[in-house]
Amino acid sequence: MSTVKPRILIVEDEPGIADTLTYELRTEGFEPRWCATGEAALAQADAAALVILDVGLPDLSGFELFKRLRARHESLPILFLTARADEIDRVVGLELGADDYVTKPFSPRELVARVRSILRRSAAAPTPAADAAAPFRCDDGKRSIQYYGQTLDLSRYEYGLLKTLIARPGFVFTRERLLSLVWDDDTDSLDRTVDAHVKTLRAKLKAVAPSLEPIRTHRGVGYALAEDLPAARPA
Repeated sequence: MSTVKPRILIVEDEPGIADTLTYELRTEGFEPRWCATGEAALAQADAAALVILDVGLPDLSGFELFKRLRARHESLPILFLTARADEIDRVVGLELGADDYVTKPFSPRELVARVRSILRRSAAAPTPAADAAAPFRCDDGKRSIQYYGQTLDLSRYEYGLLKTLIARPGFVFTRERLLSLVWDDDTDSLDRTVDAHVKTLRAKLKAVAPSLEPIRTHRGVGYALAEDLPAARPA
């Protein structure tokens, strides 16, 4: 009886490193696939069980590619690989939500061990069941969100912002982090951009449930989704 091998997508523009990883992963029972650009990675990510992602790519920042991959595949495990040892790069990668971070030069055997560990954690993590009584229901395929059964009319950034908050109820996101996670290019965006979108989101949520405040402000810090929302809409 044949066993399906987990497909590992290697996004790395240095052929020598890619060859080493490909050999080690194949030897350890994985099905490695290599691509050298961000655009190629986006085209091949659908069948991947995990992505090994180099931060420095010729056509796209690894951090930007990470956001695009997670926008399409929310639960896809991603391990960052980089030549940069600066702590700020590691922190940025992990704050974005990467599953792990390895700095070059690295031990191929250690990296494969980390890949196995990430896949074990992913397999053990329970998949949340759709709860018809839950306040929010997010449909990634349709890029739509329902609030107490009513589909919200959301702009692109409102959708991204609300989806980010829904993913971690109670977690306080700073404005800077929301900018980096939701906006494609935050160079021309300011903190007040987030505030303005939160204001419009609140108005749309209040139109559905006037007595509730699902988005909480943490002054001087940022925003969080309330953890104490009732399962059913108040009368």
